[in-house]
Amino acid sequence: MEKKIKNNIYWVGKVDWELRQFHGSEFSTHKGSTYNSYLIREGKTALIDTVWAPYAKEYVRELEKVIDLKKIDYIIANHGEVDHSGALGALLHRIPDTPVYCTAAGVKSLKGQYHADWNFQVVKTGDRLSLGSKELVFIEAPMLHWPDSMFSYLTGDAVLFSNDAFGQHYATEALFNDLVDQCELYSEAMKYYANILNPFNQMVAKKIDEVLALNLPLDMICTSHGVIWRDNPVQIVHKYLEWAKNYRENQITIIYDTMWNSTRTMAEAIAEGVMESGGINLKLYNASITDKNDLITEIFKSKLVVLGSPTVNRGIMSSLAGLMEEVRGLGFKGKKAAAFGAYGWSGESVKTLEGLLKNAGFEIYDEGLRLMWNPDGDAREKCREFGRKLAAVSAS
Repeated sequence: MEKKIKNNIYWVGKVDWELRQFHGSEFSTHKGSTYNSYLIREGKTALIDTVWAPYAKEYVRELEKVIDLKKIDYIIANHGEVDHSGALGALLHRIPDTPVYCTAAGVKSLKGQYHADWNFQVVKTGDRLSLGSKELVFIEAPMLHWPDSMFSYLTGDAVLFSNDAFGQHYATEALFNDLVDQCELYSEAMKYYANILNPFNQMVAKKIDEVLALNLPLDMICTSHGVIWRDNPVQIVHKYLEWAKNYRENQITIIYDTMWNSTRTMAEAIAEGVMESGGINLKLYNASITDKNDLITEIFKSKLVVLGSPTVNRGIMSSLAGLMEEVRGLGFKGKKAAAFGAYGWSGESVKTLEGLLKNAGFEIYDEGLRLMWNPDGDAREKCREFGRKLAAVSAS
């Protein structure tokens, strides 16, 4: 269980290869995850975070194999969410008087979840905890991504324990960023940011600027999920700063659902029109058969998003309604959008989609495209022309 990270810092977490859903069923984890917990053995011993509740007993059992639990002097709770704090109850049952260092909001979070009055020690930005020749420096990081979140920085070793910031849901025994597939790593890091941290863009940028202004040496970033950044750790910091500035690539994403393939036919013809312009990365997805978090990541990357649905009971297909509720909460900005759809008699879907897009902060392009029944040759050409106009709008 114990793996040496650097000098007297050890990983004592859990690799969860089987995890496929997180935050209930709200976040897909195709590549599993890790729950990273760290043991620092200096003059004093500090434990930073624990693991998810289902692994609490296993965690305490394995931790006891590498250290006498009574020799843990301090527990640092960087964040109270159960994937980090889930083993606290089992651990503190064994060592009940051990002080737990967290923010004031962390106390509220932990008490609210576990209804236990542990030996809480409240810290704020700039507070220090001596481990002997080295110190832990605490940095509050509210809304990255809960109000209670904080970072802990170990002097001497120049290691930042960043909790959820800079992490990914990515199971690996390799642990370090330079030992894993870089495409997989950045794909999962972007998905994590787009689906979890995007609502807090301004706070992310502000907090990173604050930390960089401290001019602390940075040799390693130890996250709570996924890899530890040891090879050029600042690379992920710069990516976060880029992603926090209403990130866009030269991409148009078309997302649709269909009943009898009329809207699918429209989507494919619109895509043909977009591609005639060249130089644009085009993505096309059926929302009913595509993972919603992967769709959100593509929306995050896009300059322009195009939604399509047939009219169903004077509304839209449920896959798109559910997707747009998630998108609304993520607060994307600086993106354009359009809508289209086929109908047989009433034809409300396009207006419904446009309303959802506006409510989610998208700038709507002109009027959407509505076509009756199954598109014929002329109707398909209208779709291609719509695609050409969308390409021009995206380029402007």
